[in-house]
Amino acid sequence: MALAISASTWLLLGQGIRHIVDSGFYENDTEFLTQALIAILTIVIVGSIATFVRFFYMVWLGERVSADIRKTLFNHLLTLTPRFYETERTGEIISRFTSDTTLLQTVIGTSISMALRSSVTFIGAIILMAVTSIQLTAYVFLAIPFILVPVKVLGKKVRKYSKESQDKVANIGSIVDESLHELKTVQAFNAQHTLSSRFDDITDAVMKSASNRIKYRAMLISGVMLISMSAIIIVAWLGMLAVLNSALSVGQLVAFMFYAVLAGGAIATVSEVIGEIQKAAGASERILELLNTSPDILVQTSTDVGNTKAAQKNKTILSIKDLQFSYTDTLVINGVTFDVYPGQKIALVGESGAGKSTIFDLLLRFYNIQNGEILVNGSNHQHMSLASLRENFALVPQDPVIFAGTVAENIAFGNQGLVDGLHNEDTSAYTKIEAAARLAYAHDFVSVLSDGYDSELGERGVKLSGGQKQRIAIARAIAADRPILLLDEATSALDAKSEREIKQGLDSLMKDKTTLIIAHRLSTVVNADLILVLDNGRLTAKGSHAELYASDASYKEFVDLQLL
Repeated sequence: MALAISASTWLLLGQGIRHIVDSGFYENDTEFLTQALIAILTIVIVGSIATFVRFFYMVWLGERVSADIRKTLFNHLLTLTPRFYETERTGEIISRFTSDTTLLQTVIGTSISMALRSSVTFIGAIILMAVTSIQLTAYVFLAIPFILVPVKVLGKKVRKYSKESQDKVANIGSIVDESLHELKTVQAFNAQHTLSSRFDDITDAVMKSASNRIKYRAMLISGVMLISMSAIIIVAWLGMLAVLNSALSVGQLVAFMFYAVLAGGAIATVSEVIGEIQKAAGASERILELLNTSPDILVQTSTDVGNTKAAQKNKTILSIKDLQFSYTDTLVINGVTFDVYPGQKIALVGESGAGKSTIFDLLLRFYNIQNGEILVNGSNHQHMSLASLRENFALVPQDPVIFAGTVAENIAFGNQGLVDGLHNEDTSAYTKIEAAARLAYAHDFVSVLSDGYDSELGERGVKLSGGQKQRIAIARAIAADRPILLLDEATSALDAKSEREIKQGLDSLMKDKTTLIIAHRLSTVVNADLILVLDNGRLTAKGSHAELYASDASYKEFVDLQLL
């Protein structure tokens, strides 16, 4: 509505000019000129108000659309599995998420607004030109096919090089993200020159694509302007001949030329905006590629099975039957079968690459198994929703993950109730978070931080030591209160004091829980209820430490070489 009003007011000015010239100047009517002045000022005021409304809502719309796209895209990215991120670079995805959506925001909020305004102005100007002089308008229409040629031909080129340029800009994001996150390694190996050279090459490639895009866009704009303005000049000459032959009044010619200039300006604006829209089309293609990427983990049925907190002692909480899995063509898990009962502590041992971490990934269903089945409290995990399946597990990885945020936010991360409590400033949430930290032996170092549990930990927890990060991760698992723990025992690289404190935290965590541990320490193996020995993806032996050490030569050798 604002666009229609705004465009109409500017178009009405042409009629005002016509009447001022024909009735005011030629008839020396001062009163008419005064009335015309008041009318034109009124039109300008109305048009200005309508322009404000149109501009405000179109720019707001661009922001809103961009925000909605970012929400949708981020939520979709969270559903994609680790396999997707093993092949895609994070910087490339971030580029699509930020720069591409920002480009769409600009185009929707500004460029499309200009294109709509210019289109309405052009149509209105053509209609009023026809009202003023059909013959001159017919001459103008002869130029339109010539204008469409550069729009169609050069527009495709602009779109092609826009997408190519944005793809190369994404490579810049990838190398910057990678280099800054691993800056210590880069500087330790004096690899700055290597990365600088690679960055220079990528930047030059971006510049080359951008130059092509700019060239074709400039050709598009200048071509359209040349044709449209040439047509206006020729038509103006024909109009002047018509005035001399008394076929047209001076006021009609002035009004006609006013509309012709409006129409020409509208075409020039549209041709300029077409370049932006083609660029946005390339950005939208890149965003749609991500949105159309389907997760390769799908729930086979709609059955939603709850978690296993009510598991009975005489029933298996986990049952793995003839499990087979491969990342490529080679099986990394081959025929593994075992049962886990509530409250048991199971240790997984074996050399690097034996398949221990892969079993954790399969339990959490980060990948689809090829054969066999995994039963969680008697239910096939492929028939459970991913949310309800993962509600059964608390993971403490060997390399603890700390998010940019406060200590409290990191500990509450796995418990939505605590997260909501923090947002609502609920004191009971802080009490539970502190209790989890105490059990993880993290409270002492947290309490001496500048803001205690509200202290910001920095990106990836840069302000914490390795042992402190691990205790925060253990506190997170305690606060999550899940029935099955998956522990990639992470004390092997720590000093004796940190190892002792983390072991105390793990003991608190494992109390009354079912636990699967990837074991790196002999003390863990000795205290386990059941040991599973993995070798090249096969389960070669299982039993207690004493049984296996006495009866299985390969286990005895492994313990003597790896754990003692």
